[in-house]
Amino acid sequence: MPDHVFLDEMRQVLDEVYRDRETAAVRDVYSSASARLRLTADMLAHLNEIPEGGYTRRQMIKLINQVIERRHEQDTLGLIEEFHTPGSP
Repeated sequence: MPDHVFLDEMRQVLDEVYRDRETAAVRDVYSSASARLRLTADMLAHLNEIPEGGYTRRQMIKLINQVIERRHEQDTLGLIEEFHTPGSP
């Protein structure tokens, strides 16, 4: 059964970072994530594997999930689900 601490914390980080903007830099997500006590250095290292740049929330979720899959951690961590809101593409 997946340990959902990482996923829950990352969802909250993404909610905070993307609250008032369409795109965000990886460093902004990392900065917000590093302020969370429940995210370990190993968990934050996932973000270090994402190339620098600006990404939409959907793109960021896809990239984080790709890192999880590349590390073969989807069974232990799970994957971040993308929730669609009405009117979103």
